[in-house]
Amino acid sequence: MTAGPDVHDRLRRLVRRVQADARVPAVSAALHRADRPLWSCTVGDTGTDSPLGPDTQFRIGSITKTFTAVLTLQCRDDGLLDLDDPVGRHLDLPAHGELTVRRLLSHTGGLQREPYGDVWDTLRVPDADRLTADLKRAERVLPPGRRFHYSNLGMAVLGLLVARLRGGTWAEVLADRVLTPLGLTDTTVTPGSTAAVGYLVDAYSDEAHPEPPTDFGAVGPAAQLWGTATDMARWAAFLADPAALDPTGAVLAPATLDEMRWPLTTTDETLWGAGFGLGLILIPQGERVVHVGHDGAMPGFLAAAYGRRGGDGTAGAMGAAVLGSSGTAAEVFDLPHRLLAEAVEHDPAEIEPWRPGTPAPAALRGLLGRWWGEGSEYVFSWHDDALRARGVKDPAGRPPAVFAPVPDRPDVFRTISGREAGELLRLTRDDEGTVIRMHWATYRFTRHQETFDRYDFRAGS
Repeated sequence: MTAGPDVHDRLRRLVRRVQADARVPAVSAALHRADRPLWSCTVGDTGTDSPLGPDTQFRIGSITKTFTAVLTLQCRDDGLLDLDDPVGRHLDLPAHGELTVRRLLSHTGGLQREPYGDVWDTLRVPDADRLTADLKRAERVLPPGRRFHYSNLGMAVLGLLVARLRGGTWAEVLADRVLTPLGLTDTTVTPGSTAAVGYLVDAYSDEAHPEPPTDFGAVGPAAQLWGTATDMARWAAFLADPAALDPTGAVLAPATLDEMRWPLTTTDETLWGAGFGLGLILIPQGERVVHVGHDGAMPGFLAAAYGRRGGDGTAGAMGAAVLGSSGTAAEVFDLPHRLLAEAVEHDPAEIEPWRPGTPAPAALRGLLGRWWGEGSEYVFSWHDDALRARGVKDPAGRPPAVFAPVPDRPDVFRTISGREAGELLRLTRDDEGTVIRMHWATYRFTRHQETFDRYDFRAGS
């Protein structure tokens, strides 16, 4: 099924309005979703002899960090490191080796923002040897774990770590383990022949002055990549729904992406408008919807790519990206979120029909229904081949708790998602095999409301 012209007109108008109002020489936008053809839109001019189109490359800046984060989690999943390892366990560093991989990924290590020296003034960036040697001159500006503090230097160290553990350069490992498997053929370390020119647009006139090209050297794992909006929309969709784009888990297991998307810190202690996970920005949208991805900025370029998770009408593998050739058009950052919201509102995913499923196992049928724990009522049910539980007063959109049997332990289940994730559910049966009580996270659950000293209100005793 394809979307109607109305929603495409809406999306195009959003892109054209940002290009015109923010005065961006070139804007490229794309929307990826599993149930519709890829949508893209370009407005403006590349500044070269190449025409602007979906294959035009832009500098994506710090979206690069999400790729480095995925490479780091691949190393963890392959047993090459633990997230709580000090990075100095794997790299010979003159300083700051005690910072953990997890702290560097979540920008909570307290390391200064940039490599030693005025790299944004001189545009001279260090190679790997110089970056490593200069760590002894870099500051720890905050104690580890104190708060979020964005650090390109920290992500550069993770790039060195990945290269060291895999036995190649960061660029080689990236191409081999992420770009090629996911078909991101237009994402490259250096610009190709279709690349747009990046500009600084004058605040008080319509002059657009080209920014100098920059190679970020050893800091490349933080901001080096070039890409197209279509590639970045696909990448954002992967971050939100990896099973749809990587069903075999060749790049990363869906459970690992779940881990990366868990917020470890807020980026602002008063607004709580965004969180940061393991290399990923998380922006709540209300109604249990979150956008996951990253923004990017380099001289002459701004970019943003986000995938959408949750909410009524959200399609599978839904991601949007907007790339612009101006270093001052901050409106670019908000546009992917607007494109995603507009697409869901005016072209929601189809409602899948309900179909009868498999019956609950005979040993569990007797426990289905209403139970009481901590004075509150819960409903245990069997859906999608799994035991589930919801509080009767839970908001409609809150996911249920889902349980899985514990091998070799009859009548014991592990909570695999939702409320009390990780905790055990234990069933107790009478001599006839009827479940008469349960313990969930050690709290007692009974068929009737009871006090903690077992006063049964129904029985009156």
